Amino acid sequence: MTTREELRARFTGPGGMFEIVEETVLGERMRVFKNRPRALREVLATSAAHGEKEYLVQGDTRIRYADHAKLVASLAAALRERFGIGKGDRVAILAENRVEWPLAFWATQALGGITAALNGWWTADEIAYGVGDSEPKLLIADRKRLERAGRLDVPVLEIESGFDALLAHAPGAALPDTPIDEDDPAVILYTSGTTGRPKGAVASQRSVIGFVQTTTLSGAETMLAEVMAGKMKPPDPLNRPQVVFLATSPMFHLSGLYGNIVMQLALGGKLVIRPGRFDPEALLQLIERERITGWAALGSMGPRVATHPNLAKYDLSSVENIGFGGAPTTEAVQELIRKAFPNAKSNLGIGYGSSESVAVLATIRGSDYNEHPTSTGRLVATMEVEIRDPDEKPLPEGLEGEIHIRSAYTMLGYWRKPDATRETIKPGRWLATGDIGRMEGGLLYINSRARDMILKNAENVYPAEIENRLEKHPAVREAAVYGVDHPEWGQEVKAVIVPEPGATLDTSALTRFCAETLAAYKVPTKWEVRAEPLPRNPSGKILKNVLAGQAQSAFVED
Repeated sequence: MTTREELRARFTGPGGMFEIVEETVLGERMRVFKNRPRALREVLATSAAHGEKEYLVQGDTRIRYADHAKLVASLAAALRERFGIGKGDRVAILAENRVEWPLAFWATQALGGITAALNGWWTADEIAYGVGDSEPKLLIADRKRLERAGRLDVPVLEIESGFDALLAHAPGAALPDTPIDEDDPAVILYTSGTTGRPKGAVASQRSVIGFVQTTTLSGAETMLAEVMAGKMKPPDPLNRPQVVFLATSPMFHLSGLYGNIVMQLALGGKLVIRPGRFDPEALLQLIERERITGWAALGSMGPRVATHPNLAKYDLSSVENIGFGGAPTTEAVQELIRKAFPNAKSNLGIGYGSSESVAVLATIRGSDYNEHPTSTGRLVATMEVEIRDPDEKPLPEGLEGEIHIRSAYTMLGYWRKPDATRETIKPGRWLATGDIGRMEGGLLYINSRARDMILKNAENVYPAEIENRLEKHPAVREAAVYGVDHPEWGQEVKAVIVPEPGATLDTSALTRFCAETLAAYKVPTKWEVRAEPLPRNPSGKILKNVLAGQAQSAFVED
């Protein structure tokens, strides 16, 4: 038994801090944590014990835990008494990252309501779709997005003009006491919608709490394994500083909602919020001023900060923990982040999950990530995985197929889309992720989205492998690879390249560079060099259908 296996057995065995038992969940026997909150309202109520610690920081606004609980209770009372919000009612939130977002979320959860997290980057058409799909009893939105949306046939609370009055509605109110079951729906989180209309993945109370517990246990396992291996100093349990986390992930995304809003409250961390369009230098200033300790650098955010010309002007020594997500991160980007944030170089990590899985399936961090930089990590506790062939038969270790996962924390289904739910959640509540990967040495590796695979002369070509190679070239800032039609080969490989500032790219040289490590059929035969950053959705994934001219970006980043 390895050190990591021993640690998990100690944590999850009988009497352990994270003891695991088997129970029936939605008709299936599942592994769950024995000791757990049954509703997010319990997590909220417990958080008041952090008292004078700050939870939410935005500019001059600083909300302490004790005050946060009172504000949420007042807001919940206002939502119930003024808008009739009760158990099972949807409250849609359409806003940029700002302190009102988590306040509205927690008030909705306190009432047993369902938070419909609408994508703040949507166009008017997409907003109308999201409102029509979720049918909220109330839409809480900021002015800019309401102006973009135009007329909506739903009760609206504009944040800038109506929110503060609700926070002051019932200063002495207690949290609601409506019974909430752990398999009641809690959140509708919309998929990225890179193809077709977004679908609303419905997470239960159990699902979101499972995200917190599995992530916390995984972090504890990694930390103790590193300490036991002599790769980090043991922390002082009596003098641990508060985590100060930088919130740049959109709050309508799983990283921003579950990973930031819920996770930091559950652990007593501080969440530092900066509204508005992503600005690398403004983030550098914020990291220095607030002494940020952790950050999830999704998509192109990390490289844009790490390559900023004024990087050296700022004190970034407080940053000791950086995570990635949304898509596998290339080794070149990992190295870029290590150089920019030297105190975090031994504590980079990535987690693999989705709106549908809710909880993270696999994660990797620290020396494990250094040694296996192309992996998305080890399965977290309670998770099961099968790699299946096209006939849905399990494949042995080392062979690639579609990743299927099973846990008590998988989404309940897609909101009001039973056919799509049946296509995705298989018998036994196995979730078909749509991702291609393999298990090897206890680690999960993801090659690409199944729909991104290129078929060239009957050979399967995975874009991620080529993108990883291209981004190792010193003149390449970003790369995206996809297939284009070819009359003889079926498809050929096209690469779209964004050069480093001031660099000149020679596609012939890039062809030779790829051929050094890739089989000939994988080397791009069509090239496009562009000056603008690659188009991405809010979770950081590159919009290849936009690059290919098959669609226009439906996202408005402001």
